[in-house]
Amino acid sequence: MKADIDKAVLDVMQSGAFIMGKPVKELEAQLAEYVGVKHCISCANGTDALTLAMKVWGIKPGDAVFVPDFTFFSSAEIVSFEGATPVFVDVDKDTFNIDAVDLERAIKEVCTEGELTPRAIVAVDLYGLPANYPEIRKIADRYDLLILEDGAQGFGGEIMGKKACSFGDISTTSFFPAKPLGCYGDGGAVFTDNDEWAALADSYRVHGKGTFKYDNVRIGMNSRLDTIQAAILQIKLKAFAEYELDAVNRAAKLYTERLKHIVKTPDIHPEFLSSWAQYTIQLPSKEMRDSLQAKLKEQGIPTMVYYPTPMHSQTAYKDLNYPADSCPNALQLCGTVLSLPMHPYLTEEIINQVCDAIKELV
Repeated sequence: MKADIDKAVLDVMQSGAFIMGKPVKELEAQLAEYVGVKHCISCANGTDALTLAMKVWGIKPGDAVFVPDFTFFSSAEIVSFEGATPVFVDVDKDTFNIDAVDLERAIKEVCTEGELTPRAIVAVDLYGLPANYPEIRKIADRYDLLILEDGAQGFGGEIMGKKACSFGDISTTSFFPAKPLGCYGDGGAVFTDNDEWAALADSYRVHGKGTFKYDNVRIGMNSRLDTIQAAILQIKLKAFAEYELDAVNRAAKLYTERLKHIVKTPDIHPEFLSSWAQYTIQLPSKEMRDSLQAKLKEQGIPTMVYYPTPMHSQTAYKDLNYPADSCPNALQLCGTVLSLPMHPYLTEEIINQVCDAIKELV
């Protein structure tokens, strides 16, 4: 893509429209069409996209927002940033995503205690696999809760042919370079079918603007996607839709075929499609996981642990006083997951090298 991206970047430089230039609006329209929603509002990063959703919904102190215990910190951070309280929910050991049964248990518990007002669910599409939105939607409707789909890792995934970032009342994604659709810096986007929420998000991202940027009608943020990043993403979105998504699924299939009898491989329901932000295996114990990671590193094979600490054990959330053994599935996963090299340009030779090393070492 180098030639096309070089030209796109140079075109922006020659235009001088570095902030909110023409490629930004073009990209937003292309992303909305790809996902299948009415509105896409781009912003500076994925965390800001989540924050915009919280602001649009007026999440505030005294509100409870339900967040999976096994995820990146920003999924809960954005709740606390508004003064609300994140309530951590266990995840499914096979899919890594929020567990619907434990979600309903947590909602009932908050309702019974009566100290917080349940408002929303943050459902994370971890490692590229959409969460179980058919079940989450039933629960949300039962308790009159909003769904925020954190699709930072899930862009391109599907459930029964419907695209990720279309399942939430508001959905978001990240264009951080390591994500399925990444730019050459940082960026994010908000997706919704709600006209009023889209207008509010557009206002909040530019200092709470009204009819124009110097008519400030609310306290907002400075969170705009750079035109250069939008131009890069236009090129990369085309490649992603045309062949990259298929390529990562072929790579994942090869990994699974070669490793399924050696380690626990990811479990993908036939009606779901993952965009494979990560290909994550599970080992029987933390000791075995850590040993395998160290030995693979010696062979020049990079791996990562996403994530080593559950949300309820984060130092910033000690004052919530969660017992150490809360969310046992999340605790187990933190000690046993290992993410292997994964991207659309993996060759079968490289995949075989990684798998042969794992077979030998395990």
